[in-house]
Amino acid sequence: AGKGLQCMFHMMNEARIGVGLAATMLGMAGYYASLDYAKTRTQGRPVGPAGKDPSQPPVRLIEHADIKRMLLAQKAYGEGALALGLYCARLVDELHTGDDAQRSDAQWLLEVLTPIVKSWPSEWCLEGNSLAIQIHGGYGYTRDFPVEQYWRDQRLNMIHEGTHGIQAMDLLGRKVLLEDGRGLKLLGERMQTTISLALDHSHREQSDANHLQTHAKALQQAWGQVVQATQAAWAGGEPAVALANAVPYMQAFGHTVLAWTWLQVALASQGEGDANLGRRSACQFFFHYELPKIGAWLEVVRQRDTTCADMPETAF
Repeated sequence: AGKGLQCMFHMMNEARIGVGLAATMLGMAGYYASLDYAKTRTQGRPVGPAGKDPSQPPVRLIEHADIKRMLLAQKAYGEGALALGLYCARLVDELHTGDDAQRSDAQWLLEVLTPIVKSWPSEWCLEGNSLAIQIHGGYGYTRDFPVEQYWRDQRLNMIHEGTHGIQAMDLLGRKVLLEDGRGLKLLGERMQTTISLALDHSHREQSDANHLQTHAKALQQAWGQVVQATQAAWAGGEPAVALANAVPYMQAFGHTVLAWTWLQVALASQGEGDANLGRRSACQFFFHYELPKIGAWLEVVRQRDTTCADMPETAF
């Protein structure tokens, strides 16, 4: 009695990890469906120095660079979200099975990661499902193929168990501030450990073509930007202003967490074989195409931009 709200949030926090994993699985389903379609559907002719050769047989979709871009994006979103979801699930296990230090670390890491593991897959695996439709062309918009249903089913995940806006306000308004930013600092320490491992590996493996050192430095810079933006958002001491751009903050925070996740995956995927090559390529895609997006998101946070908050109702 009297602890109903506490029990509800205990249930909800683990349910949010479940929502993130469900979003991940829908994203992966779309990825596999569009990958299969791209390997079998033909479109266009091969392009050489003289341009297209109409005498040559048509090529499969997967031979086009833009199709590979959309497949790589889906792979980066889906497999990255899966790695993060499994990491958070392991933290939940450590709450029950770890020693005192492990339980404490797991609790504080989950404080800051739970809004991310719920929101990030639900937003970016939805984008992955949209790309799966795009690869199918007009067929993707019909019920002849499953990808349109994957997108429709996915769209709920940004809403239930706390909308995107609620997750963002929880992250910037509470989770990164608790006990003087204890969870934020602990997450930063975990990232720095991965960065150090990547830098050490790149020094030992001079022939490594996966640019681990470059990725490690990019992650370090990105995390510095997130910490700086966190401080700048609250520099004015006005919650309404600080939280006006909570969603862009969460998007940048999530992309940085996923860059860290992909760097860990890349470190564990240095062996031979197509599977390892695929994971390293997805990591490179994320660092080259996705992580740079955080600059625009964090700029409005740092500036405490009030464009949205100041918009009068009558002007809509």
